[in-house]
Amino acid sequence: MILLGAAVGVISSTQTWLTVTLASIESEELSVAGADALPLLAPLSLAALALGAALTIVGRVLVYVFGVITAAVGAILAAASVRIAANAPVESVASTVTDATGITGLVAVGDLVADAAPTVWPGVTVAAAVLITASGVFTLATAHRWAGAGRRYRSASASEDASGAGRDPSRPRDAIDSWDDLSRGEDPTN
Repeated sequence: MILLGAAVGVISSTQTWLTVTLASIESEELSVAGADALPLLAPLSLAALALGAALTIVGRVLVYVFGVITAAVGAILAAASVRIAANAPVESVASTVTDATGITGLVAVGDLVADAAPTVWPGVTVAAAVLITASGVFTLATAHRWAGAGRRYRSASASEDASGAGRDPSRPRDAIDSWDDLSRGEDPTN
């Protein structure tokens, strides 16, 4: 679920979040992309994507750490997205208005903006962020039941072979046995 929420966040960063109408030019509307409205959207979504993928291979301690980080990333994304969806603050449209008009400064840009209407994408991102947060909390709640990273894919006979316990001492040693000894850090010449 973390991967799904993070993927939606990455996709949302390329979509139009706000439609801005300028006071001086009533007929012209500017489209503000998610990455412009919320600069942290793409990096935090990519971080959540990486955390979701890493959770499949890390050990138990890192599952707890990554669970906390995932929940925090989701909460930050949710809070920032709700703020933009509810208020459409001037700073979320400032870079797009500045690019279109050449006028800088939040006060000057605020005077130029007649209306800033949010699209559906801030709401979709809020839902994705809540999913990321809930998945992080779920990870924390269930981490004690997760199997260890390396042991999940190893059978009992494979671990015996790696330790040398499954080797028959009566058979003669060959070059492969010597290489296996070297792989385990043992000196095969003894």
